[in-house]
Amino acid sequence: MSETVPTTTLWRPTGPEELALVEASGRRAWPPRLPEQPIFYPVMNEDYAIRIARDWNVPASGVGFVTRFKVDSGFLARYPVRQAGGESILELWVPAEELDEFNRHIVGLIEVVHEFRPQL
Repeated sequence: MSETVPTTTLWRPTGPEELALVEASGRRAWPPRLPEQPIFYPVMNEDYAIRIARDWNVPASGVGFVTRFKVDSGFLARYPVRQAGGESILELWVPAEELDEFNRHIVGLIEVVHEFRPQL
């Protein structure tokens, strides 16, 4: 996919297991969802991703990461932005069965932009 397509920047808070699978893809794709994960939830703003990585991923797995990636905006139009709480708690809900197609519309690499560990 060309860098000239309009893109939307998304973030995803993640733990070490999911990040290892992203790295195994060359940082180009999100791994398939587990049976108990019917939806993939990228978020629309960095602050929300930071809060999840720091406040949920760290206690759950000892480390939390925030990733940033771009997706073809035209493709994303099929997914309405969902407000999952407060005004800035915005995410997309991508059905697990559509994740392969979603991955094909990622432009560039999935980058780690923050890492959080327990406070000593």
